[in-house]
Amino acid sequence: MRIVHLAPGAGGGFYCENCVRDAMMLRQLCRLGHEAIALPMYLPAGPEQQDIPKGPLFFGGINVYLQQKLGLFRHTPRWLDALLDSPRLLSRAARQAGVSNVKQLGETTISMLQGQDGKQVKELDRLIEWLILPENRPDVVVLSNALLMGVVGPIRQKLGCAVISLLQDEDGFVDGLGQPWSGQVWELMRRCAANVDLFVAVSRYYLELMTEKLALKTQQIQVAYPGLELSEYPAAQKKGSPLTLGYLARLCPDNGFDMLVDAVIGLAAEPGLPAVKLIASGGQTAADKNYIDSIKRKIRTAGMQERVEFREDFSLDSRKAFFAAIDLMCVPFRKPVAYGLCVLESMASGVGFIAPAAGVFPEYADCSGAGILVEPNSCSHLMAALRGLICNPAKIHDMGQKGHQAALQHFDIKINSKQYEKLLEGVLRK
Repeated sequence: MRIVHLAPGAGGGFYCENCVRDAMMLRQLCRLGHEAIALPMYLPAGPEQQDIPKGPLFFGGINVYLQQKLGLFRHTPRWLDALLDSPRLLSRAARQAGVSNVKQLGETTISMLQGQDGKQVKELDRLIEWLILPENRPDVVVLSNALLMGVVGPIRQKLGCAVISLLQDEDGFVDGLGQPWSGQVWELMRRCAANVDLFVAVSRYYLELMTEKLALKTQQIQVAYPGLELSEYPAAQKKGSPLTLGYLARLCPDNGFDMLVDAVIGLAAEPGLPAVKLIASGGQTAADKNYIDSIKRKIRTAGMQERVEFREDFSLDSRKAFFAAIDLMCVPFRKPVAYGLCVLESMASGVGFIAPAAGVFPEYADCSGAGILVEPNSCSHLMAALRGLICNPAKIHDMGQKGHQAALQHFDIKINSKQYEKLLEGVLRK
């Protein structure tokens, strides 16, 4: 089976769950004997995707922006567009990711979903021209997320091949645009969804949410947990003191990093409790700088510099060292999430977790016994859960052991990729 996977790049600036998920699944499909290739979009592929087969970059972020803002750039020659797609320029642009204003982001998202009626039609035509070449023509096109559905109509019309869209956390982005853009985006996504053969959600929670959001029929959507290459996550339970918490996610308000820091500072002020350390990793965008600076000032004011460690590198090797150094994973997401890769990785590494009782995390807690769920957006409930575990190392160790066993049973990519393979084969038989 020839599979072309459209995968937006994150530029490598932060821990991108979609990038890790896409890379792991593409590697496994290649191992299963399929011809699977990723086409980067917007920004160059990050370090997680360096070893997977890739084609040329499409919809380069600078070109997309200029074509949205200025009519002139909708008619420029390809040699000029190619200069603007240079990895060096796009890497510079990636460092500014997240600073676009909401109006600009909303209008660009709408334009991209309009496909041939949008302002980036020149980019869409170039993608179709590449896909239609005999040496590139796919059996199935996979979209990394549903925000890319503007390409589906033209792909179906010109190539007639099957199209699958993965689903992961689109709702947070779309709803975050605010009105009127979020309403328009959802309406466009519902229209585009009619042309997609199958949607594949990363969790039962997200299947239910997106079935409603996109007005899907039951047969249009399935669940496939992505899974992990478990041999890359040796279980290593940390010993000794102090108890070390781990935070692995982009350092931003939505992921609740400030809430976790407040909890650690608050617990340190309580007499009689053992010391707690926090190791934070996951990267940032330019938009997060002031937020992170304010948290670092708070840490210095509390005299907690020795208790909070920041690790800038979040490559796989660095994540292995990170998990070996922590006793418990805690990312108090403020909004429900579809996937929570950091928790899957922590379980695979023999580390239990504390997470909000929302989104995917009740599923992970139910199937593993490795997690403590807390009320979302509540620092006091987070502190209470941590307080109950600080003096109970046996409980923490048990959670880690159960997490590792659950990863073996439910999240082995060698098994889960075969389920995904069957879904791909199913759309080809239609």
